[in-house]
Amino acid sequence: MPGLYLACLLLSATGLALLDARFRLVLWSAGAGRAAVAIALGTAFFLAWDAVGIATGVFVKGDSPLLLGWDLAAHLPVEEPVFLAFLCYLALLVHGAVSRRQERTRVADENA
Repeated sequence: MPGLYLACLLLSATGLALLDARFRLVLWSAGAGRAAVAIALGTAFFLAWDAVGIATGVFVKGDSPLLLGWDLAAHLPVEEPVFLAFLCYLALLVHGAVSRRQERTRVADENA
């Protein structure tokens, strides 16, 4: 089923965005602009990493019926930047959640 992988990525990203909006961790926080820049820079870094891997023959695109079949470049499916942005967003959300938990623990310890 072509496009299923992209649909799953977008559905998962929607779930992350809902969690983010609920707990105001990254894009719905005061540092939303910095978070968006971090996601963009992380995605660009990993795309450059992919380009090096593709150029050296380390990375190749496999055949999967789940991909749309559209390539941005040789061996670089359109799903790749979406996945990389998802990965960066997930990392920021985990960092935000852990940081918030550590701060609450620190405050609770100080007040105890």
